[in-house]
Amino acid sequence: MVENDLEGTNMVSQKVTIKNPTGLHLRPAGILCKEAMKFKSRVTFRYRENTANAKSVLSVLGACIKSGDEIDLICEGEDEADALGYLVKAIENGLGE
Repeated sequence: MVENDLEGTNMVSQKVTIKNPTGLHLRPAGILCKEAMKFKSRVTFRYRENTANAKSVLSVLGACIKSGDEIDLICEGEDEADALGYLVKAIENGLGE
């Protein structure tokens, strides 16, 4: 999904369900951050009312994402479409677990 943010710039987002049995604990959170840092785009996700920086392990852990939770992954920047596709696939594949 492509949408405009408050400043009028484009961004892409997609809802994805966390399949890891223990949610985004330290190991999968670290993998998510490492993979997100490969891209120049800003990568965040929304869960309930909170927004977390997917490039920060502490931010990801602080979101307290459990198995079965649905997050809205948001990528904004020059490689946003590539980042979104890659990260959604990584999450759907269990982030190495």
